[in-house]
Amino acid sequence: MADKKLTVVQMLPALDAGGVERGTLELGKYLTELGHHSIVISDGGRMLPDLIAQGSTHYCWDVGNKRLRTLRWIRKVRQLFQEIKPDIVHVRSRLPAWIGYQAWKKLPKNDRPHLVTTVHGPYSPGWYSSVMTRGERVIAISEMILEYITTHYKNVDKDLIRIIYRGASREQYYKGYRPDEEWLNQWHQTYPQLKNKYVVALPGRITRRKGHVDFIQVIAGLKAQGIDVVGLIVGEAHKHKQHFVQELKQLMSVANVEHDIIFTGHRNDLKNIMAVSDVVLSLALDPEAFGRVTIESLSLGIPTAGYDHGGVKEQLAKVLPSGAIAIGDTAAMTALLVQWYQQAPEIEDEHPFTLENMLSRTLAVYHELCHS
Repeated sequence: MADKKLTVVQMLPALDAGGVERGTLELGKYLTELGHHSIVISDGGRMLPDLIAQGSTHYCWDVGNKRLRTLRWIRKVRQLFQEIKPDIVHVRSRLPAWIGYQAWKKLPKNDRPHLVTTVHGPYSPGWYSSVMTRGERVIAISEMILEYITTHYKNVDKDLIRIIYRGASREQYYKGYRPDEEWLNQWHQTYPQLKNKYVVALPGRITRRKGHVDFIQVIAGLKAQGIDVVGLIVGEAHKHKQHFVQELKQLMSVANVEHDIIFTGHRNDLKNIMAVSDVVLSLALDPEAFGRVTIESLSLGIPTAGYDHGGVKEQLAKVLPSGAIAIGDTAAMTALLVQWYQQAPEIEDEHPFTLENMLSRTLAVYHELCHS
């Protein structure tokens, strides 16, 4: 029975970018490599070629389009379920979850696949978000999300919730990783000003809530301490948020760090950038459900500090406790980085936040349901 090959359908809005999308591809690849049949329903996107190349089947249906006509997919999804008879339907986002849930409910009980939901974030509590708690198993991606579920959806049976952390691949993220010479040469040609500098990176989309204003204060504080520092803002702002980038540049000028912070824009090589940085920061002002970049940088052996809340707090508690700083305390963050500049901290090697754990534990949930 344990060797039964499963057909698993994952549903999400699109495959453009982001943690949910990455997790979908990783799970699809893992299932395919083990001989299971991976199917994904989404509106496609830039990650679709990789999904197909890794062996998954894709249905290009816009089940995440927030228009009334999207409800037409309920019938089509139900017909698909009847045709392919999946073992598992795994929904990862609210509108696709409603489509999948309604299609699932309309099937005869003895013909239904097992329904799994993953709560990827602290959605606005209420009826619309409640669909993410209606699975036969509900996956929470951190303790923070478990608390969110049990606080706002008290009718959910705690015995049906499984905490499965997101994670970094041990094959790809490990201490001692070094980018190849071609990449290093190109990097140094693009940013010669980084040579012999203390490089502090802040990855993430440029928004007010990601802590870029605090980052400027930290870089200014390090410079005031006589440290030859350069800050890297790795990420881009939405095309309608470019005014915030200009606001940041004005703040940099006021703080006299306009030549000490670099905007790299969107990059597909964040792993390499973190590997050549001295420190990576997470300064999100709102708690992140997990914050996968944090565990990736820690797994590379890069000292990583972040605000002490959400999933980042959970990671730092197990891997680098000294890296947890009170939210908004830029003075304490600066003092910590001065300390790390003088003596790099020891980073714990063993932790539960691995991709391998995430994938194997998700498959275990599927088997648990299929054997029940």
